Amino acid sequence: MQLLAIVRERGLIQFDEPRALASGEMSCDFIDGKHALSRGRDLRLACQVIADSIDLLNIQYNAVGGLTLGADQFSHGVAAYLADDREWFVVRKAPKGRGTNQRVEGATLNSDSRVLLVDDIVSSGGSIQQAYEHVVETGASVVAAVTLVDRGEVAKAFFEDLAVPYQPVFTYQDLGIRPVGGSHSLAAASAR
Repeated sequence: MQLLAIVRERGLIQFDEPRALASGEMSCDFIDGKHALSRGRDLRLACQVIADSIDLLNIQYNAVGGLTLGADQFSHGVAAYLADDREWFVVRKAPKGRGTNQRVEGATLNSDSRVLLVDDIVSSGGSIQQAYEHVVETGASVVAAVTLVDRGEVAKAFFEDLAVPYQPVFTYQDLGIRPVGGSHSLAAASAR
């Protein structure tokens, strides 16, 4: 698949020594999803794949978004690709402290909102779980979640427990790297 090649060639960096990930886990494998999709055509392709994968599951949603910064490009891109009435939003890590002081920017989420959560790279699932919590606080329903790459099994288990369909575009297995998201990741990183 063309998108997998883009993520591998432009986004996968393999270090000789383990480095800290945003999750705090250590890994020799780093995936820079933002660099991988920094070309407009590559981002468009990723947004198309995300939108089409949810369409195949026949899941209806009217808003797409997630936690900034990992979700921003997909929030905007999927809404623009679909070119219909679906809205984008982003969840701030903290309220701005001025202006409207909102946590969720873009679409106004409420009990009528059916949300597709998106994120770029998931390790322990902390960002997408945080986005989920803030979205449901608005009264909205999360009807599905999609990530570009899932580096482990934690997010999958989180969404399974909530009965929310979860669809990573690629997994650690597709990229041929070791999983993270539990005690096995430290052992795997030190085994390299």
